[in-house]
Amino acid sequence: MNEKQTISEIQTEVDTYISQFKEGYFSPLAMNARLTEELGELAREINHYYGEKPKKTSEDDNTIAEELGDLLFVIVCLANSLEIDLEEAFNTVINKFETRDENRWTKKEEEK
Repeated sequence: MNEKQTISEIQTEVDTYISQFKEGYFSPLAMNARLTEELGELAREINHYYGEKPKKTSEDDNTIAEELGDLLFVIVCLANSLEIDLEEAFNTVINKFETRDENRWTKKEEEK
């Protein structure tokens, strides 16, 4: 799918996909383990591209974008299984940054 989707649409698409299987969503604990595994794979890719550890010639050519996609999928699965609306969760967090942390960071000068 090439069109841009909202977070709600992504959550619906993942739920439609998972709902076709008898097993359904993994338990929250199992998904947390998967999340940790995927985060490790992302860290490995970042280390290959930006760190001091080059990739072995025998290793698959995964990308940082692919690993971020894997993480997003597991996050959506976890949220869906716990009936969490990620748009609401994000709005709560961004509001916190815009209020509580409003003056925490040095803002760039506005261009004239």
